[in-house]
Amino acid sequence: MLQHLTTGENFSAAETHKILKAALTLKKDPHAKKYSGYLKDKTFALIFEKPSLRTRVTFETGIIQLGGHTIYLQSEDIKLGERETIEDVAKNLSRWVDGLIVRTYAHERLEALARNATIPVINALTDTYHPCQALACALTLLEHKKKLKGLRFAFIGDGNNVCHSILLLCAVLGIHIAIATPPQYQPRREIIQKAKQISFGKSEINIFQNPIQAVKKADIIYTDVWTSMGQEREHYKRIRAFRNFQINKRLLQYAPDGVLISHCLPAHRGEEITSEILDGPSSIALAEAENRLHTQKAVLLKLFHQRP
Repeated sequence: MLQHLTTGENFSAAETHKILKAALTLKKDPHAKKYSGYLKDKTFALIFEKPSLRTRVTFETGIIQLGGHTIYLQSEDIKLGERETIEDVAKNLSRWVDGLIVRTYAHERLEALARNATIPVINALTDTYHPCQALACALTLLEHKKKLKGLRFAFIGDGNNVCHSILLLCAVLGIHIAIATPPQYQPRREIIQKAKQISFGKSEINIFQNPIQAVKKADIIYTDVWTSMGQEREHYKRIRAFRNFQINKRLLQYAPDGVLISHCLPAHRGEEITSEILDGPSSIALAEAENRLHTQKAVLLKLFHQRP
């Protein structure tokens, strides 16, 4: 059965735990010869309409380590939806390659590709969701806390694509989540409702306007840039709106001892988080960045019915 990764709740709790377990296995020896043939003779098209460091490098590296090949397509290469319809692009690529990894703006563009492709489509980031980042965060949490269910997650800042996918994944895995944003930047109402339906009471989901309320019981505090790609014209407006939502030493005074700190990166140091905290001993941001490689490899194996 054809399966995609598009939002953050595509996999059940059991499937997600299997992906995380596979990622841990792959991480122990990423260059092991026994893994190098899992994607042998498979080719993946990377459709990237947004710039990338972590996402492109980890996907290309992971596919190569598993024996596959990549074709990198920038926006100018295919002009998705301009030179020809998104539907035609999906149907043509399905005849040539084995999977699509897509980094684009409007989430509807990714969904149109998935509806019309006969091969798996993986969301490498849209304006609404970033599921690969959420999975990497879950793996990093599992490594540090040895469990996921019942943990308390605090997301501070913009209710953006990363926030949406983390919210949905927390609901799937039974992680309690508290989100603190200015009122006009809360996560989308329909995504909050979807998370509550998925959770069915397994996760506490709370939305605050005060970051202190969100961090009081947190096992991990998470943030992202206040101004995402495509929002540059709103930068100074957002700086003013989020000025009390910075992850800094003062805010951490209200959090439990031993709380972990993470960020999906890249960071705007001195805005959403201080360098003192991002580079400090509680930060797992770089460990999470590394885990993008391992979780994405595990997702690829899941979608191609392979196991490490």
